[in-house]
Amino acid sequence: MAAGKAMGRLVRLTEMDRAPLRFVLDGSEHRALAGDTVLSAVLSVAPALRRSEFGPEPRAGFCLMGACQDCWIWQEDGPRLRACSTPLVEGMRLLSDIPGDWP
Repeated sequence: MAAGKAMGRLVRLTEMDRAPLRFVLDGSEHRALAGDTVLSAVLSVAPALRRSEFGPEPRAGFCLMGACQDCWIWQEDGPRLRACSTPLVEGMRLLSDIPGDWP
Protein backbone atom coordinates (compact mmCIF):
# COMPACT_ATOMS: atom_id res chain seq x y z
CA MET A 1 0.00 0.00 0.00
CA ALA A 2 1.33 3.38 -0.93
CA ALA A 3 2.05 5.78 1.90
CA GLY A 4 -0.88 8.05 2.62
CA LYS A 5 -3.41 6.01 0.61
CA ALA A 6 -5.92 4.14 2.74
CA MET A 7 -7.50 1.23 0.93
CA GLY A 8 -10.01 0.25 3.58
CA ARG A 9 -13.20 1.74 4.92
CA LEU A 10 -11.61 2.34 8.35
CA VAL A 11 -8.46 4.34 9.01
CA ARG A 12 -6.53 3.71 12.22
CA LEU A 13 -5.67 6.95 14.00
CA THR A 14 -4.44 5.76 17.41
CA GLU A 15 -3.17 2.70 19.29
CA MET A 16 -0.52 1.95 16.70
CA ASP A 17 1.80 0.38 19.28
CA ARG A 18 -0.15 -2.90 19.73
CA ALA A 19 1.44 -6.15 18.54
CA PRO A 20 0.94 -6.84 14.81
CA LEU A 21 -1.07 -9.85 13.61
CA ARG A 22 -1.08 -11.40 10.15
CA PHE A 23 -4.28 -12.58 8.48
CA VAL A 24 -5.31 -13.64 4.99
CA LEU A 25 -8.36 -12.23 3.24
CA ASP A 26 -9.36 -13.80 -0.08
CA GLY A 27 -5.84 -15.16 -0.58
CA SER A 28 -3.98 -11.90 0.16
CA GLU A 29 -1.96 -11.43 3.34
CA HIS A 30 -2.66 -8.37 5.48
CA ARG A 31 -1.70 -7.00 8.89
CA ALA A 32 -3.84 -5.81 11.76
CA LEU A 33 -3.16 -5.27 15.45
CA ALA A 34 -3.72 -7.42 18.53
CA GLY A 35 -7.12 -6.63 20.01
CA ASP A 36 -8.77 -5.90 16.65
CA THR A 37 -12.00 -7.65 15.82
CA VAL A 38 -12.24 -9.48 12.51
CA LEU A 39 -14.54 -6.67 11.32
CA SER A 40 -12.13 -3.85 12.14
CA ALA A 41 -9.18 -5.78 10.66
CA VAL A 42 -10.99 -6.49 7.39
CA LEU A 43 -12.43 -2.99 7.04
CA SER A 44 -8.99 -1.49 7.60
CA VAL A 45 -7.83 -3.16 4.36
CA ALA A 46 -11.05 -3.47 2.31
CA PRO A 47 -14.00 -1.22 1.46
CA ALA A 48 -16.55 -3.90 2.47
CA LEU A 49 -16.75 -7.09 4.48
CA ARG A 50 -18.76 -9.17 2.00
CA ARG A 51 -21.55 -9.09 -0.59
CA SER A 52 -25.19 -9.45 0.40
CA GLU A 53 -26.68 -12.92 -0.07
CA PHE A 54 -29.70 -11.30 -1.73
CA GLY A 55 -28.05 -8.99 -4.23
CA PRO A 56 -24.78 -7.41 -5.35
CA GLU A 57 -24.65 -4.81 -2.56
CA PRO A 58 -21.49 -4.69 -0.44
CA ARG A 59 -22.00 -5.13 3.30
CA ALA A 60 -19.83 -3.75 6.10
CA GLY A 61 -21.72 -4.60 9.27
CA PHE A 62 -24.75 -2.83 10.66
CA CYS A 63 -25.36 -3.02 14.42
CA LEU A 64 -21.71 -3.74 15.36
CA MET A 65 -22.77 -5.73 18.44
CA GLY A 66 -23.59 -9.20 17.08
CA ALA A 67 -27.37 -8.86 16.88
CA CYS A 68 -28.19 -8.17 13.23
CA GLN A 69 -26.55 -11.02 11.26
CA ASP A 70 -25.00 -8.52 8.79
CA CYS A 71 -21.32 -9.17 9.54
CA TRP A 72 -21.02 -12.90 8.81
CA ILE A 73 -17.73 -13.79 7.12
CA TRP A 74 -16.34 -17.19 6.24
CA GLN A 75 -13.15 -18.90 7.25
CA GLU A 76 -11.27 -20.81 4.53
CA ASP A 77 -11.81 -24.05 6.44
CA GLY A 78 -15.58 -23.64 6.31
CA PRO A 79 -17.20 -22.23 9.44
CA ARG A 80 -18.58 -18.72 9.30
CA LEU A 81 -18.24 -16.26 12.15
CA ARG A 82 -19.54 -12.90 13.24
CA ALA A 83 -16.84 -10.44 12.35
CA CYS A 84 -17.99 -7.73 14.75
CA SER A 85 -17.68 -9.85 17.88
CA THR A 86 -14.83 -12.23 16.98
CA PRO A 87 -11.29 -11.22 17.95
CA LEU A 88 -8.75 -11.55 15.16
CA VAL A 89 -6.28 -14.39 15.70
CA GLU A 90 -2.80 -14.63 14.17
CA GLY A 91 -2.92 -16.45 10.84
CA MET A 92 -6.71 -16.38 10.36
CA ARG A 93 -7.71 -17.20 6.78
CA LEU A 94 -10.92 -15.45 5.78
CA LEU A 95 -13.18 -15.29 2.72
CA SER A 96 -15.44 -12.37 1.83
CA ASP A 97 -17.62 -14.53 -0.40
CA ILE A 98 -19.59 -17.68 0.39
CA PRO A 99 -17.43 -20.75 -0.28
CA GLY A 100 -18.79 -22.89 -3.12
CA ASP A 101 -19.35 -25.90 -0.87
CA TRP A 102 -21.01 -23.94 1.97
CA PRO A 103 -24.59 -25.10 2.66
